[in-house]
Amino acid sequence: MNDQFFERAGRELSNFFTQSNPYRSLLILIASLLISYWLSRFVAQFIVFIAQKVAVRSDNESDATKSIRLRQVETYLGVTVAIVRVVIVAVVAYVAWRILSPVESKAIGGSGAAAIGASAVFIVVASQTIGPLLRDITAGATIIIERWFTVGDYIKVESFWNVTGVVERLTLRSTKLRSLSGEVIWIHNQKIDAVHVTPNGVRTLAVDVLVNDKDIGEKLVKNVINRLPTGPMMIAERLRIVETAKWSDELWMMTVQGKTVPGREWLIENYFVSELQKENSRVQKKNRAMVSDPIVRYADPVTERRFRRAVRVQQQK
Repeated sequence: MNDQFFERAGRELSNFFTQSNPYRSLLILIASLLISYWLSRFVAQFIVFIAQKVAVRSDNESDATKSIRLRQVETYLGVTVAIVRVVIVAVVAYVAWRILSPVESKAIGGSGAAAIGASAVFIVVASQTIGPLLRDITAGATIIIERWFTVGDYIKVESFWNVTGVVERLTLRSTKLRSLSGEVIWIHNQKIDAVHVTPNGVRTLAVDVLVNDKDIGEKLVKNVINRLPTGPMMIAERLRIVETAKWSDELWMMTVQGKTVPGREWLIENYFVSELQKENSRVQKKNRAMVSDPIVRYADPVTERRFRRAVRVQQQK
């Protein structure tokens, strides 16, 4: 009795997987979806784990050149996650199609209307999903190949006036940013018309201070510098006096330079200048070193070299 039961159960199970029936197709479809989901998730987590290790090493790297290379590797690993997921889903879908194709071809082989209807549905779905997806992928591939930016760069995205932040993730389809306020911003790659990339994630500013006494002026500036907040989210590089030049017989021009993250320029433009003025006004008028308001300007060395070539105005001596 038991042998007959198992023999019959074996035949039913064999017929279920070999003969055409709707439950077989549904089971294969569900199985393929589960396999592709879990396999792609496992592989993606493994790649993300490696990317996190690279990110930690990049943040701790003191050599700027090596740090940039590590960030590029981190960017490519992020793109690899998306590519691997697509490949796994495509392979599993192909295997499922090969299993189901004989059954489906027999089922709809003689029905032209069904084929036309299926084609129409596919065209409608593809125009709303595959088209935008391909545009995202094309834009993402262009950004990566031309190296517009990498993970860790601070960028401003056109044509959105307030979309700025540090690139946390870059894939073929989208880009993830984190703004200065901590907000997470996702943007489709096809929406990125142009980007402003801040070199090294900081902006260099210089303050020109005109004083009538070199020693008193240096003491004044250094006292204020010692009170300024420093750190990755404040003044990234401590202000320092980079040059003191004689302006005239009784005047000296002191150039103070520092670096700050985008959005914190006010620490140098306003706070530092205001503190200089307050410190100067605390002493008696005859002992005041500053003779005019400080001048704040951007002082990126690469920009200065480029503009030196572009500006063709002959300076009079």
